[in-house]
Amino acid sequence: MEEIRKSYFRRDDGPPLLETTIPDRFQEMVGRFGDRVAVIGRPQGRRLTYGELAVEVDRLSRGLVGLGFGHGNRIGIWATNNIEWLLLQLATARIGAVLVNINPAYQMRELAYALERSQIQGLFLIPAFRHNDYLAMLRELIPELAEPADAAGLKSEKFPDLRRVVLYDPADPQATTRPAAGFTLWREALAAGEEVAPAELDRRTVGLSPLDPINIQYTSGTTGFPKAVVLSHRNILNNAYFSGRAMHFTEADRLCVPVPFYHCFGMVLANLLCLSLGASLVIACEHFDAGQVLAAIAEERCTAVHGVPTMFIAELEHPRFRDFDLSSLRTGIMAGAPCPPALMTRVMTDLHCPEILIGYGETEASPITHLTTPEDSLRRRTETVGHNLPHQEARVADVVTGETVPLGQVGEVCFRGYHVMQGYYGEPEATARAIDHDGWLHSGDLGVMDGDGYLAITGRLKNMIIRGGENIYPREIEDFLFTHPKVAEVAVFGVSDDYYGEEVMAWVQLHQGMTADAEEMRAFCQGRIAHFKIPRYIWFVDEFPMTVTGKVQKFKMRERAEAVLAKERAAGKRQEEKGA
Repeated sequence: MEEIRKSYFRRDDGPPLLETTIPDRFQEMVGRFGDRVAVIGRPQGRRLTYGELAVEVDRLSRGLVGLGFGHGNRIGIWATNNIEWLLLQLATARIGAVLVNINPAYQMRELAYALERSQIQGLFLIPAFRHNDYLAMLRELIPELAEPADAAGLKSEKFPDLRRVVLYDPADPQATTRPAAGFTLWREALAAGEEVAPAELDRRTVGLSPLDPINIQYTSGTTGFPKAVVLSHRNILNNAYFSGRAMHFTEADRLCVPVPFYHCFGMVLANLLCLSLGASLVIACEHFDAGQVLAAIAEERCTAVHGVPTMFIAELEHPRFRDFDLSSLRTGIMAGAPCPPALMTRVMTDLHCPEILIGYGETEASPITHLTTPEDSLRRRTETVGHNLPHQEARVADVVTGETVPLGQVGEVCFRGYHVMQGYYGEPEATARAIDHDGWLHSGDLGVMDGDGYLAITGRLKNMIIRGGENIYPREIEDFLFTHPKVAEVAVFGVSDDYYGEEVMAWVQLHQGMTADAEEMRAFCQGRIAHFKIPRYIWFVDEFPMTVTGKVQKFKMRERAEAVLAKERAAGKRQEEKGA
Protein backbone atom coordinates (compact mmCIF):
# COMPACT_ATOMS: atom_id res chain seq x y z
CA MET A 1 0.00 0.00 0.00
CA GLU A 2 1.37 3.39 -1.03
CA GLU A 3 2.30 5.67 1.87
CA ILE A 4 0.22 8.85 2.10
CA ARG A 5 2.51 11.86 1.93
CA LYS A 6 1.83 14.64 4.39
CA SER A 7 1.69 18.41 3.82
CA TYR A 8 5.06 19.22 5.40
CA PHE A 9 8.11 20.92 3.90
CA ARG A 10 11.46 21.87 5.40
CA ARG A 11 14.34 23.73 3.76
CA ASP A 12 17.92 23.54 4.96
CA ASP A 13 19.55 24.67 1.71
CA GLY A 14 21.50 27.86 1.14
CA PRO A 15 24.02 29.56 3.41
CA PRO A 16 23.77 29.29 7.19
CA LEU A 17 21.73 31.73 9.24
CA LEU A 18 23.31 35.06 10.12
CA GLU A 19 24.15 34.67 13.79
CA THR A 20 24.87 38.36 14.27
CA THR A 21 23.10 41.58 15.17
CA ILE A 22 21.67 44.30 12.93
CA PRO A 23 24.38 46.88 13.78
CA ASP A 24 27.18 44.36 13.14
CA ARG A 25 25.75 43.43 9.74
CA PHE A 26 25.24 47.09 8.87
CA GLN A 27 28.85 47.91 9.78
CA GLU A 28 30.00 45.08 7.53
CA MET A 29 28.12 46.66 4.62
CA VAL A 30 29.56 50.09 5.48
CA GLY A 31 33.03 48.61 5.34
CA ARG A 32 32.39 47.06 1.93
CA PHE A 33 30.24 49.72 0.27
CA GLY A 34 30.97 52.95 2.14
CA ASP A 35 30.94 55.15 -0.98
CA ARG A 36 27.80 53.64 -2.51
CA VAL A 37 24.39 55.26 -2.07
CA ALA A 38 22.50 53.69 0.83
CA VAL A 39 19.30 55.74 0.89
CA ILE A 40 17.58 58.27 -1.36
CA GLY A 41 14.82 60.24 0.34
CA ARG A 42 13.02 61.81 -2.61
CA PRO A 43 10.38 63.76 -0.61
CA GLN A 44 13.20 65.26 1.48
CA GLY A 45 15.62 65.78 -1.40
CA ARG A 46 18.41 63.97 0.46
CA ARG A 47 20.87 61.17 -0.35
CA LEU A 48 23.27 59.39 1.95
CA THR A 49 26.05 56.95 1.15
CA TYR A 50 26.64 54.00 3.45
CA GLY A 51 29.47 55.91 5.09
CA GLU A 52 27.35 59.04 5.59
CA LEU A 53 24.44 57.00 6.89
CA ALA A 54 26.71 55.31 9.45
CA VAL A 55 27.86 58.72 10.74
CA GLU A 56 24.25 59.91 11.14
CA VAL A 57 23.22 56.67 12.84
CA ASP A 58 26.02 56.95 15.38
CA ARG A 59 25.19 60.59 16.04
CA LEU A 60 21.58 59.70 16.85
CA SER A 61 22.67 56.63 18.83
CA ARG A 62 24.82 58.82 21.06
CA GLY A 63 21.85 61.17 21.44
CA LEU A 64 19.64 58.32 22.62
CA VAL A 65 22.25 57.32 25.19
CA GLY A 66 22.56 60.95 26.27
CA LEU A 67 18.79 61.08 26.83
CA GLY A 68 19.09 58.06 29.11
CA PHE A 69 17.97 55.28 26.78
CA GLY A 70 19.68 51.92 26.65
CA HIS A 71 19.35 48.17 26.28
CA GLY A 72 15.76 46.93 26.41
CA ASN A 73 14.14 50.37 26.55
CA ARG A 74 11.14 50.79 24.24
CA ILE A 75 11.21 53.71 21.84
CA GLY A 76 8.20 54.37 19.64
CA ILE A 77 8.14 55.94 16.18
CA TRP A 78 4.93 57.57 14.93
CA ALA A 79 5.73 58.87 11.49
CA THR A 80 5.52 58.36 7.75
CA ASN A 81 8.43 57.18 5.58
CA ASN A 82 11.52 59.39 5.86
CA ILE A 83 15.24 59.17 6.49
CA GLU A 84 14.86 59.95 10.20
CA TRP A 85 12.66 56.86 10.56
CA LEU A 86 15.48 54.76 9.11
CA LEU A 87 18.05 56.46 11.34
CA LEU A 88 16.00 55.67 14.43
CA GLN A 89 15.57 52.06 13.30
CA LEU A 90 19.34 51.63 13.07
CA ALA A 91 20.15 53.73 16.14
CA THR A 92 17.87 51.77 18.46
CA ALA A 93 19.43 48.56 17.17
CA ARG A 94 22.90 50.05 17.79
CA ILE A 95 22.24 50.52 21.52
CA GLY A 96 19.96 47.52 22.03
CA ALA A 97 16.74 49.48 22.50
CA VAL A 98 13.43 48.08 21.19
CA LEU A 99 11.86 50.07 18.36
CA VAL A 100 8.07 50.16 18.59
CA ASN A 101 6.39 50.84 15.24
CA ILE A 102 3.20 52.90 15.45
CA ASN A 103 0.75 53.13 12.56
CA PRO A 104 0.63 56.70 11.17
CA ALA A 105 -3.16 56.34 10.77
CA TYR A 106 -3.73 55.72 14.49
CA GLN A 107 -6.14 58.00 16.26
CA MET A 108 -5.84 59.06 19.88
CA ARG A 109 -7.44 55.95 21.39
CA GLU A 110 -5.22 53.65 19.32
CA LEU A 111 -2.10 55.65 20.18
CA ALA A 112 -2.95 55.44 23.87
CA TYR A 113 -3.33 51.68 23.52
CA ALA A 114 0.10 51.37 21.85
CA LEU A 115 1.79 53.53 24.50
CA GLU A 116 0.25 51.50 27.32
CA ARG A 117 0.56 48.03 25.78
CA SER A 118 4.27 48.38 24.95
CA GLN A 119 5.10 50.54 27.99
CA ILE A 120 6.84 52.99 25.66
CA GLN A 121 9.55 55.08 27.30
CA GLY A 122 10.39 57.36 24.40
CA LEU A 123 8.28 58.54 21.47
CA PHE A 124 9.56 60.09 18.22
CA LEU A 125 6.97 61.71 15.97
CA ILE A 126 6.28 64.12 13.13
CA PRO A 127 3.79 67.01 13.56
CA ALA A 128 0.95 65.60 11.43
CA PHE A 129 -0.13 63.05 8.84
CA ARG A 130 -2.89 63.89 6.37
CA HIS A 131 -5.79 65.16 8.51
CA ASN A 132 -4.32 63.82 11.74
CA ASP A 133 -2.87 66.54 13.95
CA TYR A 134 -0.47 64.49 16.06
CA LEU A 135 0.47 67.42 18.25
CA ALA A 136 -3.13 68.23 19.14
CA MET A 137 -3.79 64.57 19.96
CA LEU A 138 -0.72 64.33 22.18
CA ARG A 139 -1.46 67.57 24.02
CA GLU A 140 -4.94 66.26 24.84
CA LEU A 141 -3.67 62.80 25.73
CA ILE A 142 -0.69 64.02 27.79
CA PRO A 143 -1.49 67.40 29.39
CA GLU A 144 1.87 67.30 31.20
CA LEU A 145 3.52 68.23 27.87
CA ALA A 146 2.48 71.81 28.60
CA GLU A 147 5.06 71.91 31.43
CA PRO A 148 8.86 71.77 31.01
CA ALA A 149 10.39 68.34 31.60
CA ASP A 150 13.06 68.08 34.28
CA ALA A 151 16.42 66.38 33.87
CA ALA A 152 14.82 62.96 34.27
CA GLY A 153 12.34 63.74 31.51
CA LEU A 154 8.57 63.87 31.22
CA LYS A 155 6.31 62.71 34.05
CA SER A 156 2.89 61.58 32.80
CA GLU A 157 0.21 60.33 35.17
CA LYS A 158 -1.50 58.28 32.45
CA PHE A 159 1.71 56.94 30.88
CA PRO A 160 4.21 56.58 33.74
CA ASP A 161 6.81 54.83 31.56
CA LEU A 162 6.99 57.67 29.00
CA ARG A 163 10.00 59.93 29.61
CA ARG A 164 10.65 61.72 26.31
CA VAL A 165 8.55 62.89 23.37
CA VAL A 166 10.86 63.91 20.51
CA LEU A 167 9.47 65.96 17.63
CA TYR A 168 10.90 66.41 14.16
CA ASP A 169 9.67 67.78 10.84
CA PRO A 170 10.92 65.69 7.89
CA ALA A 171 11.14 68.84 5.76
CA ASP A 172 13.79 70.26 8.13
CA PRO A 173 14.44 68.12 11.22
CA GLN A 174 16.92 70.60 12.66
CA ALA A 175 14.52 73.56 12.58
CA THR A 176 11.36 72.20 14.23
CA THR A 177 9.57 74.73 16.46
CA ARG A 178 8.72 73.62 19.98
CA PRO A 179 4.91 73.27 20.24
CA ALA A 180 4.91 72.91 24.03
CA ALA A 181 7.47 73.01 26.81
CA GLY A 182 7.48 69.25 27.42
CA PHE A 183 8.54 68.28 23.89
CA THR A 184 12.16 67.50 23.04
CA LEU A 185 13.30 68.62 19.59
CA TRP A 186 15.35 66.47 17.18
CA ARG A 187 18.34 68.81 17.41
CA GLU A 188 18.20 68.62 21.19
CA ALA A 189 18.19 64.83 21.04
CA LEU A 190 21.33 64.95 18.91
CA ALA A 191 22.95 67.51 21.21
CA ALA A 192 22.32 65.24 24.20
CA GLY A 193 24.90 62.84 22.78
CA GLU A 194 27.78 65.26 22.37
CA GLU A 195 29.40 64.06 25.60
CA VAL A 196 28.89 60.36 24.80
CA ALA A 197 32.13 58.84 23.53
CA PRO A 198 32.10 56.67 20.37
CA ALA A 199 33.73 53.93 22.43
CA GLU A 200 30.65 53.85 24.62
CA LEU A 201 28.52 53.00 21.59
CA ASP A 202 30.87 50.21 20.61
CA ARG A 203 30.78 48.82 24.14
CA ARG A 204 26.98 48.68 24.05
CA THR A 205 26.89 47.06 20.61
CA VAL A 206 29.43 44.38 21.54
CA GLY A 207 27.21 43.38 24.44
CA LEU A 208 24.19 42.65 22.22
CA SER A 209 22.91 39.18 21.40
CA PRO A 210 21.16 38.15 18.15
CA LEU A 211 18.37 36.80 20.36
CA ASP A 212 17.71 40.17 22.01
CA PRO A 213 14.25 41.61 21.30
CA ILE A 214 14.78 44.56 18.98
CA ASN A 215 11.37 45.42 17.58
CA ILE A 216 7.69 45.49 18.49
CA GLN A 217 5.30 45.42 15.55
CA TYR A 218 1.56 45.84 15.90
CA THR A 219 -0.53 43.41 13.88
CA SER A 220 -2.52 45.05 11.12
CA GLY A 221 -5.87 44.94 12.85
CA THR A 222 -7.81 43.31 9.99
CA THR A 223 -9.73 41.15 12.46
CA GLY A 224 -9.85 43.34 15.56
CA PHE A 225 -7.57 45.19 17.99
CA PRO A 226 -3.85 44.76 17.22
CA LYS A 227 -1.37 42.75 19.28
CA ALA A 228 2.23 43.73 20.03
CA VAL A 229 4.56 41.25 18.28
CA VAL A 230 8.08 40.98 19.74
CA LEU A 231 10.85 40.26 17.22
CA SER A 232 14.61 39.79 17.64
CA HIS A 233 17.72 40.70 15.61
CA ARG A 234 17.86 37.06 14.49
CA ASN A 235 14.21 37.04 13.45
CA ILE A 236 14.13 40.05 11.17
CA LEU A 237 17.74 40.24 9.96
CA ASN A 238 17.66 36.70 8.59
CA ASN A 239 14.21 37.19 7.11
CA ALA A 240 15.44 40.25 5.24
CA TYR A 241 18.67 38.56 4.14
CA PHE A 242 17.08 35.39 2.76
CA SER A 243 14.29 37.34 1.07
CA GLY A 244 16.92 39.45 -0.66
CA ARG A 245 18.80 36.35 -1.78
CA ALA A 246 15.58 34.95 -3.24
CA MET A 247 15.34 38.15 -5.31
CA HIS A 248 18.98 37.74 -6.41
CA PHE A 249 19.65 41.15 -4.87
CA THR A 250 23.16 42.69 -4.85
CA GLU A 251 24.77 46.05 -4.16
CA ALA A 252 23.92 47.04 -7.74
CA ASP A 253 20.17 47.00 -7.05
CA ARG A 254 17.91 49.92 -6.18
CA LEU A 255 14.62 49.18 -4.42
CA CYS A 256 11.70 51.59 -4.74
CA VAL A 257 9.76 51.55 -1.46
CA PRO A 258 6.11 52.65 -1.44
CA VAL A 259 5.11 50.43 1.50
CA PRO A 260 5.10 52.01 4.99
CA PHE A 261 8.12 51.58 7.24
CA TYR A 262 5.96 51.03 10.31
CA HIS A 263 4.93 47.66 8.84
CA CYS A 264 7.16 44.58 8.56
CA PHE A 265 6.96 44.85 4.77
CA GLY A 266 8.72 48.21 4.80
CA MET A 267 10.98 47.90 7.81
CA VAL A 268 12.21 44.35 7.16
CA LEU A 269 11.70 43.55 3.46
CA ALA A 270 12.77 47.00 2.29
CA ASN A 271 15.03 48.72 4.82
CA LEU A 272 16.82 45.72 6.28
CA LEU A 273 16.80 43.82 3.01
CA CYS A 274 18.74 46.58 1.27
CA LEU A 275 21.06 47.31 4.19
CA SER A 276 21.91 43.63 4.71
CA LEU A 277 23.14 43.31 1.11
CA GLY A 278 24.59 46.75 0.30
CA ALA A 279 21.75 47.77 -2.04
CA SER A 280 20.17 51.24 -2.34
CA LEU A 281 16.87 52.14 -0.71
CA VAL A 282 14.71 54.65 -2.62
CA ILE A 283 12.02 56.31 -0.50
CA ALA A 284 9.51 57.23 -3.20
CA CYS A 285 6.94 59.00 -1.03
CA GLU A 286 6.06 59.77 2.57
CA HIS A 287 2.91 57.68 2.15
CA PHE A 288 1.72 55.83 -0.91
CA ASP A 289 1.18 57.84 -4.07
CA ALA A 290 1.14 55.91 -7.36
CA GLY A 291 2.44 58.85 -9.42
CA GLN A 292 5.39 59.43 -7.09
CA VAL A 293 6.24 55.73 -7.16
CA LEU A 294 6.28 55.65 -10.97
CA ALA A 295 8.39 58.82 -11.08
CA ALA A 296 10.88 57.39 -8.57
CA ILE A 297 11.28 54.18 -10.57
CA ALA A 298 11.87 56.08 -13.79
CA GLU A 299 14.16 58.83 -12.47
CA GLU A 300 16.23 56.73 -10.05
CA ARG A 301 16.40 53.75 -12.44
CA CYS A 302 15.10 51.38 -9.77
CA THR A 303 15.56 47.68 -10.40
CA ALA A 304 12.89 46.57 -7.93
CA VAL A 305 9.61 47.72 -6.44
CA HIS A 306 7.58 46.30 -3.58
CA GLY A 307 3.89 46.61 -2.88
CA VAL A 308 0.59 45.07 -1.95
CA PRO A 309 -1.80 44.23 -4.80
CA THR A 310 -3.82 47.43 -4.37
CA MET A 311 -0.65 49.50 -4.86
CA PHE A 312 0.27 47.70 -8.06
CA ILE A 313 -3.29 48.16 -9.33
CA ALA A 314 -3.09 51.90 -8.60
CA GLU A 315 0.21 52.15 -10.47
CA LEU A 316 -1.08 50.24 -13.48
CA GLU A 317 -4.29 52.31 -13.51
CA HIS A 318 -2.49 55.66 -13.18
CA PRO A 319 -3.61 58.00 -16.00
CA ARG A 320 0.03 58.83 -16.88
CA PHE A 321 1.31 55.25 -16.59
CA ARG A 322 2.53 55.18 -20.22
CA ASP A 323 4.58 58.34 -19.69
CA PHE A 324 7.12 56.66 -17.39
CA ASP A 325 10.14 54.66 -18.50
CA LEU A 326 10.01 51.60 -16.25
CA SER A 327 12.41 49.47 -18.26
CA SER A 328 15.00 49.39 -15.43
CA LEU A 329 12.69 47.23 -13.29
CA ARG A 330 13.53 43.58 -12.82
CA THR A 331 12.01 42.27 -9.61
CA GLY A 332 10.21 43.03 -6.38
CA ILE A 333 7.83 41.44 -3.92
CA MET A 334 4.05 41.54 -4.04
CA ALA A 335 2.64 40.54 -0.66
CA GLY A 336 0.33 41.62 2.14
CA ALA A 337 -2.85 40.33 0.50
CA PRO A 338 -3.90 37.66 -2.01
CA CYS A 339 -2.72 38.44 -5.55
CA PRO A 340 -5.06 37.52 -8.41
CA PRO A 341 -3.18 35.70 -11.19
CA ALA A 342 -4.43 38.22 -13.78
CA LEU A 343 -2.82 41.07 -11.82
CA MET A 344 0.46 39.16 -11.48
CA THR A 345 0.59 38.75 -15.25
CA ARG A 346 0.03 42.48 -15.82
CA VAL A 347 2.80 43.38 -13.37
CA MET A 348 5.22 41.05 -15.14
CA THR A 349 4.43 42.47 -18.58
CA ASP A 350 3.03 46.01 -18.39
CA LEU A 351 5.13 47.04 -15.38
CA HIS A 352 8.26 45.43 -16.88
CA CYS A 353 8.81 43.30 -13.77
CA PRO A 354 9.43 39.82 -15.20
CA GLU A 355 11.02 38.49 -11.98
CA ILE A 356 8.38 39.83 -9.57
CA LEU A 357 7.87 37.43 -6.65
CA ILE A 358 4.76 36.60 -4.70
CA GLY A 359 5.39 36.70 -0.96
CA TYR A 360 3.36 35.37 1.91
CA GLY A 361 3.68 35.48 5.67
CA GLU A 362 2.60 37.47 8.68
CA THR A 363 4.00 39.89 11.24
CA GLU A 364 4.38 37.07 13.76
CA ALA A 365 6.77 35.35 11.29
CA SER A 366 9.10 38.32 10.75
CA PRO A 367 7.21 38.47 8.20
CA ILE A 368 8.04 36.29 5.13
CA THR A 369 7.53 32.55 5.25
CA HIS A 370 7.02 31.82 1.54
CA LEU A 371 8.31 33.28 -1.71
CA THR A 372 8.15 32.23 -5.30
CA THR A 373 11.39 32.39 -7.31
CA PRO A 374 12.18 33.87 -10.72
CA GLU A 375 12.87 30.35 -11.96
CA ASP A 376 9.39 29.05 -11.08
CA SER A 377 6.89 28.30 -13.82
CA LEU A 378 4.29 30.92 -14.67
CA ARG A 379 1.59 28.76 -13.12
CA ARG A 380 3.43 28.50 -9.82
CA ARG A 381 4.23 32.21 -9.84
CA THR A 382 0.59 33.11 -10.38
CA GLU A 383 -1.29 30.40 -8.50
CA THR A 384 0.91 29.77 -5.42
CA VAL A 385 2.92 31.74 -2.88
CA GLY A 386 5.98 29.55 -3.47
CA HIS A 387 7.70 27.49 -0.81
CA ASN A 388 9.17 28.46 2.53
CA LEU A 389 12.51 30.23 2.82
CA PRO A 390 15.66 28.33 3.89
CA HIS A 391 15.86 27.21 7.53
CA GLN A 392 12.09 27.25 7.89
CA GLU A 393 9.47 24.53 8.26
CA ALA A 394 5.87 24.68 7.03
CA ARG A 395 2.95 22.31 7.33
CA VAL A 396 -0.80 22.27 6.72
CA ALA A 397 -2.84 21.10 9.72
CA ASP A 398 -6.35 19.76 10.12
CA VAL A 399 -8.43 22.60 11.60
CA VAL A 400 -10.10 20.23 14.09
CA THR A 401 -7.47 17.65 15.10
CA GLY A 402 -4.30 19.66 14.44
CA GLU A 403 -2.75 16.69 12.63
CA THR A 404 -0.76 17.28 9.42
CA VAL A 405 -3.10 16.68 6.46
CA PRO A 406 -2.24 14.72 3.29
CA LEU A 407 -0.83 16.62 0.30
CA GLY A 408 -3.52 18.41 -1.67
CA GLN A 409 -5.91 18.76 1.27
CA VAL A 410 -6.96 22.13 2.68
CA GLY A 411 -6.01 22.97 6.26
CA GLU A 412 -4.47 25.65 8.47
CA VAL A 413 -0.99 26.82 7.48
CA CYS A 414 1.59 26.59 10.30
CA PHE A 415 5.24 27.69 10.55
CA ARG A 416 8.29 26.79 12.64
CA GLY A 417 11.85 28.12 12.63
CA TYR A 418 14.12 31.09 13.37
CA HIS A 419 11.48 33.52 12.09
CA VAL A 420 8.74 32.78 14.63
CA MET A 421 8.17 35.70 16.99
CA GLN A 422 9.25 35.66 20.61
CA GLY A 423 5.63 36.31 21.56
CA TYR A 424 3.02 39.00 22.11
CA TYR A 425 4.31 41.63 24.51
CA GLY A 426 2.67 41.23 27.90
CA GLU A 427 0.21 38.57 26.65
CA PRO A 428 1.49 35.08 27.51
CA GLU A 429 -1.94 33.48 27.07
CA ALA A 430 -2.37 34.94 23.57
CA THR A 431 1.17 33.79 22.76
CA ALA A 432 0.33 30.25 23.88
CA ARG A 433 -2.75 30.26 21.65
CA ALA A 434 -0.69 31.32 18.63
CA ILE A 435 2.36 29.08 19.16
CA ASP A 436 1.65 25.50 20.21
CA HIS A 437 3.74 23.33 22.55
CA ASP A 438 5.76 21.98 19.60
CA GLY A 439 6.77 25.49 18.49
CA TRP A 440 4.38 25.73 15.53
CA LEU A 441 2.97 29.18 14.83
CA HIS A 442 -0.65 28.88 13.68
CA SER A 443 -1.39 31.44 10.96
CA GLY A 444 -5.17 31.32 10.82
CA ASP A 445 -4.84 31.01 7.04
CA LEU A 446 -6.19 28.10 5.01
CA GLY A 447 -3.98 26.59 2.34
CA VAL A 448 -3.04 23.55 0.32
CA MET A 449 0.48 22.18 -0.32
CA ASP A 450 1.80 20.19 -3.27
CA GLY A 451 4.53 17.57 -3.37
CA ASP A 452 7.31 20.13 -3.89
CA GLY A 453 6.28 22.22 -0.90
CA TYR A 454 4.54 24.93 -2.93
CA LEU A 455 1.67 26.50 -1.02
CA ALA A 456 -1.58 27.97 -2.32
CA ILE A 457 -3.59 30.12 0.09
CA THR A 458 -7.33 29.53 -0.11
CA GLY A 459 -8.52 32.03 2.50
CA ARG A 460 -8.69 32.90 6.18
CA LEU A 461 -9.94 30.31 8.64
CA LYS A 462 -12.25 32.96 10.09
CA ASN A 463 -13.34 34.11 6.62
CA MET A 464 -14.36 30.69 5.32
CA ILE A 465 -18.02 30.80 4.33
CA ILE A 466 -20.22 27.86 5.29
CA ARG A 467 -23.37 28.02 3.15
CA GLY A 468 -25.85 25.23 3.72
CA GLY A 469 -23.04 22.85 4.71
CA GLU A 470 -20.80 23.80 1.77
CA ASN A 471 -17.36 25.18 2.63
CA ILE A 472 -16.66 28.17 0.37
CA TYR A 473 -13.27 29.87 0.15
CA PRO A 474 -13.57 33.58 -0.77
CA ARG A 475 -10.17 33.65 -2.51
CA GLU A 476 -11.42 31.29 -5.24
CA ILE A 477 -14.38 33.53 -6.06
CA GLU A 478 -12.26 36.69 -5.87
CA ASP A 479 -9.73 35.32 -8.35
CA PHE A 480 -12.52 34.34 -10.72
CA LEU A 481 -14.37 37.68 -10.59
CA PHE A 482 -11.08 39.50 -11.09
CA THR A 483 -10.89 37.98 -14.57
CA HIS A 484 -13.96 40.00 -15.60
CA PRO A 485 -12.62 42.78 -17.85
CA LYS A 486 -14.52 45.50 -15.97
CA VAL A 487 -13.36 44.51 -12.47
CA ALA A 488 -10.46 46.41 -10.87
CA GLU A 489 -10.77 44.97 -7.36
CA VAL A 490 -13.06 42.55 -5.56
CA ALA A 491 -13.57 41.30 -2.01
CA VAL A 492 -15.77 38.34 -1.10
CA PHE A 493 -17.02 37.41 2.37
CA GLY A 494 -19.96 35.80 4.14
CA VAL A 495 -23.02 37.46 5.64
CA SER A 496 -25.60 35.83 7.88
CA ASP A 497 -28.66 34.16 6.36
CA ASP A 498 -31.65 32.65 8.16
CA TYR A 499 -31.95 29.72 5.75
CA TYR A 500 -28.41 28.81 4.65
CA GLY A 501 -26.57 30.10 7.73
CA GLU A 502 -24.37 32.27 5.50
CA GLU A 503 -24.64 33.74 2.04
CA VAL A 504 -21.91 34.98 -0.28
CA MET A 505 -21.41 38.72 -0.73
CA ALA A 506 -19.03 40.43 -3.17
CA TRP A 507 -17.92 44.06 -3.11
CA VAL A 508 -16.73 45.07 -6.57
CA GLN A 509 -14.74 48.10 -7.68
CA LEU A 510 -14.82 48.68 -11.44
CA HIS A 511 -12.17 50.17 -13.68
CA GLN A 512 -12.56 53.90 -14.20
CA GLY A 513 -15.30 54.76 -16.66
CA MET A 514 -16.86 51.27 -16.52
CA THR A 515 -20.43 50.45 -15.52
CA ALA A 516 -22.04 47.12 -14.64
CA ASP A 517 -24.81 45.66 -12.54
CA ALA A 518 -25.22 42.63 -10.34
CA GLU A 519 -27.00 40.61 -13.00
CA GLU A 520 -24.09 41.05 -15.41
CA MET A 521 -21.70 39.73 -12.76
CA ARG A 522 -23.92 36.74 -11.95
CA ALA A 523 -24.32 35.93 -15.64
CA PHE A 524 -20.51 35.95 -15.89
CA CYS A 525 -20.41 33.33 -13.13
CA GLN A 526 -23.12 31.05 -14.49
CA GLY A 527 -21.74 27.74 -15.68
CA ARG A 528 -18.18 28.73 -14.74
CA ILE A 529 -18.22 28.33 -10.97
CA ALA A 530 -20.51 26.20 -8.81
CA HIS A 531 -23.95 27.69 -8.31
CA PHE A 532 -23.56 27.90 -4.53
CA LYS A 533 -20.40 30.03 -4.97
CA ILE A 534 -22.16 32.69 -7.07
CA PRO A 535 -22.60 35.75 -4.81
CA ARG A 536 -26.18 36.40 -3.79
CA TYR A 537 -25.28 39.97 -2.90
CA ILE A 538 -23.08 42.10 -5.18
CA TRP A 539 -22.35 45.69 -4.21
CA PHE A 540 -20.44 48.14 -6.38
CA VAL A 541 -18.20 50.45 -4.35
CA ASP A 542 -15.65 53.18 -5.00
CA GLU A 543 -13.27 51.96 -2.31
CA PHE A 544 -12.79 49.31 0.38
CA PRO A 545 -12.02 49.89 4.06
CA MET A 546 -8.30 49.12 4.34
CA THR A 547 -5.35 49.28 6.64
CA VAL A 548 -2.54 51.69 5.76
CA THR A 549 -0.67 48.75 4.20
CA GLY A 550 -3.51 48.07 1.78
CA LYS A 551 -5.05 45.06 3.49
CA VAL A 552 -8.79 44.85 3.01
CA GLN A 553 -10.61 44.91 6.35
CA LYS A 554 -13.36 42.40 5.70
CA PHE A 555 -14.64 42.57 9.26
CA LYS A 556 -15.57 46.22 8.68
CA MET A 557 -17.17 45.38 5.35
CA ARG A 558 -19.16 42.62 6.97
CA GLU A 559 -20.32 44.94 9.77
CA ARG A 560 -21.57 47.52 7.27
CA ALA A 561 -23.26 44.93 5.10
CA GLU A 562 -24.96 43.19 8.02
CA ALA A 563 -26.35 46.53 9.24
CA VAL A 564 -27.83 47.36 5.82
CA LEU A 565 -29.24 43.87 5.29
CA ALA A 566 -30.80 43.86 8.76
CA LYS A 567 -32.64 47.08 7.95
CA GLU A 568 -33.79 45.67 4.62
CA ARG A 569 -35.08 42.50 6.32
CA ALA A 570 -36.91 44.54 8.95
CA ALA A 571 -38.46 46.76 6.28
CA GLY A 572 -39.52 43.69 4.28
CA LYS A 573 -41.09 42.11 7.34
CA ARG A 574 -43.07 45.26 8.07
CA GLN A 575 -44.25 45.33 4.46
CA GLU A 576 -45.41 41.71 4.74
CA GLU A 577 -47.32 42.52 7.93
CA LYS A 578 -49.04 45.44 6.21
CA GLY A 579 -49.96 43.22 3.26
CA ALA A 580 -51.45 40.62 5.57
